[in-house]
Amino acid sequence: MTLVKRNQSWLPSIFNDIFDGEIMNQFTGNVAVNVKESEKEYTVEVAAPGMTKEDFNVRIDEENYLIVSVEKKQEKELKEGEKYIRRDFVCSNFQQALIIPDNADKEAVSAKVENGVLYVTLPKMTQEQIKKAQRCIAID
Repeated sequence: MTLVKRNQSWLPSIFNDIFDGEIMNQFTGNVAVNVKESEKEYTVEVAAPGMTKEDFNVRIDEENYLIVSVEKKQEKELKEGEKYIRRDFVCSNFQQALIIPDNADKEAVSAKVENGVLYVTLPKMTQEQIKKAQRCIAID
């Protein structure tokens, strides 16, 4: 499923995707996503209270999307004689697909988790690095 058209500006399209409801229907649980841009990098922040780094999966797919997913299953042993009357937090799932901007260095993407927040950093390439990445194709 394509969430963002390739020719759109990256940041505004993310806001459109989130606010038009398609993204919001893809998860359960309390997960929030921020996307920041600075002069040198983009940062995706995924707040998922109670999650650890083992619960997150971050990858770049074949269509150049940054895929961030979270899954946590809570299996709690009950003591003898106990039973749940109501149980809401058995499993939390979340997946977000964000197109990687053309000026992001896909080879230098990094991620870390601090206090229930996943930080994915996408450094920006300089104009010189972008030009070096381009190449001419010989015509036979």
